[in-house]
Amino acid sequence: MTIKDIARLSGYGVGTVSRVLNSHPDVSEKAREKVMAVVAEQNYRPNTNAKHLKQQTKSNISILVKGTQNMLFADILEQIQALLREDRRESAVYYLDEDANEVSYAARLCKERRPQGVLFLGGDLGFFEKGFSEISVPCVLLTNSAKGLNFKNLSSLTTDDRAAAAHALDHLIEKGHRHIGVLGGNSSNSQISYRRFLGCQDSFSRHGLPFDPEGQCEPCRFSMADAYAATGRLIERNPRLTAIFAMSDVMAIGAIRALCDRGLRVPEDISIVGYDGIASARFSVPRLTTILQDSRRLAKGGTEILLKNLERTAGPIHELVPFSLLSGESVAAPHTAL
Repeated sequence: MTIKDIARLSGYGVGTVSRVLNSHPDVSEKAREKVMAVVAEQNYRPNTNAKHLKQQTKSNISILVKGTQNMLFADILEQIQALLREDRRESAVYYLDEDANEVSYAARLCKERRPQGVLFLGGDLGFFEKGFSEISVPCVLLTNSAKGLNFKNLSSLTTDDRAAAAHALDHLIEKGHRHIGVLGGNSSNSQISYRRFLGCQDSFSRHGLPFDPEGQCEPCRFSMADAYAATGRLIERNPRLTAIFAMSDVMAIGAIRALCDRGLRVPEDISIVGYDGIASARFSVPRLTTILQDSRRLAKGGTEILLKNLERTAGPIHELVPFSLLSGESVAAPHTAL
């Protein structure tokens, strides 16, 4: 006699029978009575050894990390893994290129490895729109908002990237900067960099300053090496720049090195503001001024939402995590008011 036999004889699904046998509260009294009647009639005894093994190690969680050089994701990942271990759950981590299609990769994982849930660290909403319907397990997207996609099994937590980027630009403008470059990202409106770009536009507009995206912005990947090269192109095109907003701390650190190699000082010649608040930014020279994302809340909130949805069906949750400006040593007033 197996749980499948109990399900067949009671007329209920295996999932319902399992919840009854494990005393879950989300089962109707009628179903509970019917299942337990069959259990008593058949003198069914659960396999306690199998149950003990299941309690020791719960369901597997797949974690997809978008990009291989994102230090914020490394911080969040470490915290997520610790939280999952506390709940006795296994996790498998998969690193993808920042341009890869994380949704098609996850769909393939679900077919081949059958994880009970998926956590996405970073993601392109365009990929979710096109392919997420193939995924049926509970999922959480961190650092991008899936609120407008209306998938019942997809929740999300993110920083308000548009407001945070605007806040970073406000800080530079309030310090007296008028010639400001923007480093990183691309023009895809499904990426987080696009919302940060819109935040830059918002700030310039609010302060009555002209903004020329083609002249003031230099796209690049989220890496130190790409940011180093992009900073050189940005400076050559805009020799009057007095400040740069980098869309990640990793980019900002690459930009500082590029400026130093060109004989420019930070912040005496050019100020820099980063984005993320990674630990290494507090040890850079100069110490970086940056937008601080709350990695602890992102990790804890995302993990808790996923675990709740693994235990019972609930509606998707979409939340914004507060940000703050972390003052460092990389911003100063320009030499002269321009």
